[in-house]
Amino acid sequence: MAPSAPEFGARAPLGRPAGPRAPWHGAARLRRTLLVGLVLAQTTCAAYFMAGALPYQGRGPLEAALLAVFTLLFAWLSAGFWTALLGAWVLLRGRDRYAISASGMPAAPLDPAARTAIVMPICNESVARVFAGLRATYRSLERTGELARFDFFVLSDSGDPDARVAETRAWLDACRELGAFGRLFYRWRRVRLKKKAGNIGDFCRRWGRAYRYMVVLDADSVMSGDCLVALVRLMEANPDAGIIQTAPRAAGRRTFYARMQQFAGRVYGPLFIAGMHFWELGEAHYWGHNAIIRVAPFMRHCALGRLRGRGPLAGEILSHDFVEAALMRRAGWGVWLAYDLPGSYEEIPPNLVDELARDRRWCLGNLINGRFLVARGMSPAQRAVFATGIMAYVSAPLWFLLLLLGTAMVALRALVPPAYFVEPRQLFPLWPQWHLEWAIGLLSATALLLFLPKVIGVALALAREPERYGGRLALCASALLETVLSALLAPIRMLFHTQFVLGALTGLGTPWRSPPREDAETGWHEALRRHGWQTLLGVLWAAGVHALDPQFLWWLVPVVGALLLSIPISVLTSRVALGCRLRAAGIFLIPEEAAPPPELEEVEAAANRPVRQPGFADAVLDPGVNRIMRGAQAPRRWAGQRARAMQRLLERAGEGAAPLGARERLALLADPLALERLHEHVHGSPAAREAWLRPAGAPYRPYARISWRWKTT
Repeated sequence: MAPSAPEFGARAPLGRPAGPRAPWHGAARLRRTLLVGLVLAQTTCAAYFMAGALPYQGRGPLEAALLAVFTLLFAWLSAGFWTALLGAWVLLRGRDRYAISASGMPAAPLDPAARTAIVMPICNESVARVFAGLRATYRSLERTGELARFDFFVLSDSGDPDARVAETRAWLDACRELGAFGRLFYRWRRVRLKKKAGNIGDFCRRWGRAYRYMVVLDADSVMSGDCLVALVRLMEANPDAGIIQTAPRAAGRRTFYARMQQFAGRVYGPLFIAGMHFWELGEAHYWGHNAIIRVAPFMRHCALGRLRGRGPLAGEILSHDFVEAALMRRAGWGVWLAYDLPGSYEEIPPNLVDELARDRRWCLGNLINGRFLVARGMSPAQRAVFATGIMAYVSAPLWFLLLLLGTAMVALRALVPPAYFVEPRQLFPLWPQWHLEWAIGLLSATALLLFLPKVIGVALALAREPERYGGRLALCASALLETVLSALLAPIRMLFHTQFVLGALTGLGTPWRSPPREDAETGWHEALRRHGWQTLLGVLWAAGVHALDPQFLWWLVPVVGALLLSIPISVLTSRVALGCRLRAAGIFLIPEEAAPPPELEEVEAAANRPVRQPGFADAVLDPGVNRIMRGAQAPRRWAGQRARAMQRLLERAGEGAAPLGARERLALLADPLALERLHEHVHGSPAAREAWLRPAGAPYRPYARISWRWKTT
């Protein structure tokens, strides 16, 4: 199932780290200085006008706090605005001398020594979707004629016994269908430490020396063969590059919510990605998937341990990708973002609830990475990457705090007489001044920062390929609908992200257990459970502000209105039927839907093909599946206490599957001799067979017998 270590000899690592005088270093310093200058200038002007719009010009603790929070949030918005604006400039120019793709890729066949492992860590994923994407990637790579330079590894951390059986059967079927024995390997990890980072680390320790590069995929990743070959060629052409990250395009989902997100990522995303590359150059982000890594320096410099200390921000590093990129860069290797390389795809959560479940994990991981802000040897750019990851979530409680401070000022004005002497030893009274026109100007400036990148993204799509978005009218309608829905979703996300940040910092957060589902829809009961408190908060907030100052309620309508509508928004945007109707009308259409690449067409065809997946009961009852699972593990003979424990487990298993927990089922799957004895016992005892069939609730239909013949290459 996986190559043994002696088959692969160690190879000398190739490449060299970038020197301190690499050509892009000077350009990076100049560009980052420009960014900081633009953000500071814009934020200073906004803070000046905000202070002037306040009744006492920012004096007093409440106004000072509001001004400080506003300034920080405006700086965050300004940084995103200038990133998108410079990204648009790069895309309009159509060339970038410092782009990694501009370094040139030799058209000659790949060097036989440039062996590349394509690794896909999985954990309790949809088995059908995992292997559908893997098949599509494998076939696409085969069409390039360079398949001989690549090996595929499925690295499973699944703790679900049914998934364990389904993965093994799907791997065998894929090997037979693709003729991939000796090239497509499957490994299930018994001891699952450090989650995905530990899974990748275990692969590197076992087989990393056999490969010059590895491409890391997520369970929902699909990459074209041309993209994979181009990544290897870019690595060969840039011996100082340690990681090259592609910009995956979201595609493949059908729900209203997911299609809206796919459209936004396709139209507005390229501006921000190109802008990030403009500032970062060789110190870019690494997102942990759809990227190529130079294995030797990764093994030498990027091993991760546990963070010392106690509390919620200690222990395992969750957002390992940012840390690995920083460690690679600290060792002198470049980390690049290939923003203009096509053929890289991923899927996104199908609904708001599943997206928030993912955000909760990402929030904790980014907050833990805050400890690396003061780590020794990190470059300013990598510290900025950590800071942006933190600010992506901390901005939510800051925004919430800004709204609360504004509400407190309204309450203070309504309930407390105005104060004219606000400073010690003040000689003259300070009359409160209300500059409504300044407040409207600030609101307009903030709206400009938020919406101008969207306008530019739509303009670029209109100028280049509007027919791939359903036509000009459909493209404009899609952008308008996405803008309205994004404005409604923003306050909902704000409250959830605030909850996640507070939970992460206090250790009191409750876990969200969202099972992996494809095109899952949110029910009304689940929406009420997730969003009910937000609706109640919106009602109380609106009622309180209306009692204090009805005029101020109009300023809060975009926020409290979204909270009041959070339940129906969450439910309706999760509907597949609504997403399909919009697609038929050309709304939220993206090029990957208008003219799907062959890789995505193959994945969609596989997703629409119903397949019965075997489970743990099949490993006991079905002779073919039982033979597969026994052949997938090395036999072990236990003695002493372990042998007696296995005998007791077999006696319990003879009574049926119901009394067995997940750990006991996995123990049986990991022991070929015990699994064989259980299979023989069940088929030799009508009572035991009936006990094993009873939990299924349906007549047992065994698979056709499988000829267990291994192909070798």
